[in-house]
Amino acid sequence: MSLIMNCLRATALQHPQRVAFQNDSKTLSYGDLVVAIDETTRQLHDLKPRALGLYADNSIAWALSDLSALNANIPLVPLPLFFSSSQLTHVIFDAGLDAVLTDRPQQLLNLLKEAGIDCESGTKLAGLDLIYLQNVAAKPLPADTLKITYTSGTTAEPKGVCLAADQIEAVAVSLRGACQAFAEDRHLCLTPLSTLLENIGGIYVPLLAGAHICLPPLRNVGIFGAAELDAGQMINAMHTFDATSVILAPQMLHTMILAAKFGKAMPPHLRFVAVGGAPVSKSLLEQAAQLGLPVYEGYGLSECASVVALNTAEANRRGSVGKPLPHNILSFAEDGEILLGNPGFLGYLGQDPPSQPWPTGDIGYLDVEGFLYLRGRKKNMFITSFGRNVAPEWVETELNLHPAIAQVAVFGEARPFNAAVIVLRPGFSDKAVEAAIEETNRYLPDYARISQWVAATKPFTADNGQLTSNGRLKRDAIKSAYSEAIDQFYEEQADGVF
Repeated sequence: MSLIMNCLRATALQHPQRVAFQNDSKTLSYGDLVVAIDETTRQLHDLKPRALGLYADNSIAWALSDLSALNANIPLVPLPLFFSSSQLTHVIFDAGLDAVLTDRPQQLLNLLKEAGIDCESGTKLAGLDLIYLQNVAAKPLPADTLKITYTSGTTAEPKGVCLAADQIEAVAVSLRGACQAFAEDRHLCLTPLSTLLENIGGIYVPLLAGAHICLPPLRNVGIFGAAELDAGQMINAMHTFDATSVILAPQMLHTMILAAKFGKAMPPHLRFVAVGGAPVSKSLLEQAAQLGLPVYEGYGLSECASVVALNTAEANRRGSVGKPLPHNILSFAEDGEILLGNPGFLGYLGQDPPSQPWPTGDIGYLDVEGFLYLRGRKKNMFITSFGRNVAPEWVETELNLHPAIAQVAVFGEARPFNAAVIVLRPGFSDKAVEAAIEETNRYLPDYARISQWVAATKPFTADNGQLTSNGRLKRDAIKSAYSEAIDQFYEEQADGVF
């Protein structure tokens, strides 16, 4: 039996009435949770799905389904609600799913019909509808695969990262120690459970500690789709559920701090706010500290079963992503690429097992005290015509702090200076953007500064092909869309030289 299930059962035995899960209208005790898991496990054993999809909003039913699959040793494939129809279809065929649990059966049935997948509605399971898929071919999975998490990547076809239970639980145990999770915690899930970080950090870690987990629908906490956020509603949810811990994306933290500056009261009992998923500005972390928010930046990858390093209350160095968790083994290539001696995954679905050590694609270094610093993605790094290396994420993170700038992409490969494509936030002018760039440039070395910029004609979105489904820039697509304006900057500079 898994360590997570052992801890859950121990808590249920000692404290059967303690609340395990709560949503907007009901609670589920540890004692009742064990009974529900055992019943759902029996149903799964009778059904014998070879690979089970889970397509649902955050809820008690999502968590119950996930834990029952873990208990039944059935490979589970979380299907993000923010994936496009083509991405979902790809995942269904790629993973060879023969059943999917969902809270939106008609939407899923329509998608399956359009994809030419024969299906039929089955029974209810863990409070969700079970849909059988009849003409999806089985796929061989690496031995011990328990979960397949799909990375959105930069293409329309996500890659399946195969993970074993012991790899997932090693991260959960390390995180429990790093966060000092304990039974009195009330963790509020604010990011999708279909993302590995919230699945592990928001469900498994609190369960290891015998804590209380709050699972309202994402819409009820101000999260709409992959990129729309109501900061006031999110903060209100933290007050309502009396949250002690949350996981935030950098933009969520940014809007929370802006709300605080406009007088919004911060949740009083927060003790651990983990932030990650994208680079976090040191300035933003300093603003959080000034407001008394216990914010700790971390770093991870799906291939590493989520978290690799994390700042903590005892070891916090703003600007770093913290110290590597105890189960990780890090080294560095000559160019500074971070290598993991225990990558934590069995391989990408349909590909060979990962190499040892595994190249993460991230550039970084450890300081003398063991804190890990990131310098950007290896594939995004560019070299100016003066031979200077620039990590665009660093510059973009600083620019994104300014209210006038909604989105930004920085370019400068083999060029004498850097240019940016900027999406203005509604209500702000070009003059405000110019002021933001001027202020940011004062804190950047000369080779990283922005010399020219062009206003984007529309936001970067997944629909127009300029964002991945989880919000990362598709740089080539953005550069192509604005190549004429960008090239003009350099032509004008050349004309001025001769």
